[in-house]
Amino acid sequence: MPTIAIISGSPSPSSRLNGVLQSVEAKLKEAGIELEWVHVHQLPPEDLVYTKFDSPSIIEANRIVERAAGVVVATPIYKASYTGVLKAFLDLIPQKGLEGKVILPLAIGGTLAHLLAIDYALKPVLSALGARNQLQGVYALDTQVKRLEEGGFEVSDELAGRLHQAAADLAGEVRLLHGASAVSNPNDEGAATA
Repeated sequence: MPTIAIISGSPSPSSRLNGVLQSVEAKLKEAGIELEWVHVHQLPPEDLVYTKFDSPSIIEANRIVERAAGVVVATPIYKASYTGVLKAFLDLIPQKGLEGKVILPLAIGGTLAHLLAIDYALKPVLSALGARNQLQGVYALDTQVKRLEEGGFEVSDELAGRLHQAAADLAGEVRLLHGASAVSNPNDEGAATA
């Protein structure tokens, strides 16, 4: 069963980004995908700031990413870029830590002026970490995610449609990748011999 890691790059536990991620999570679970989370704001700040590669928390977070066939990288957009806390974590991922994985970038911001932040700010960094299979990604506006009084979030129908399509694309790509690697491994038992 393929696993997808979700990296939440929000510095705030109450961020509207959570509404975006909950929508994606629901669709991926519906598709039978196992999920593991890295909430960057829950990692020890000193481990991030001082780039402690040997920190148990960082080692475990990197293990989650390493085990995953796909990775969702999600961030609020501040000052036309992804968050500093996300950058601090990405700096701790090994040099080719995203190689061979399907990547889905997600972002949420206050204005359409930052619509291209995924392409110009986030994707190049992910590429430097070995990500060659990056899906288009989804940019959401703050106004499309409503905080509910009783807790939780409500995502607009238009955004939910884009998020569900992106999640379905990710699940499909991960299954293709997972199936292809299982079939093409000549060391597997039962592999055809010449």
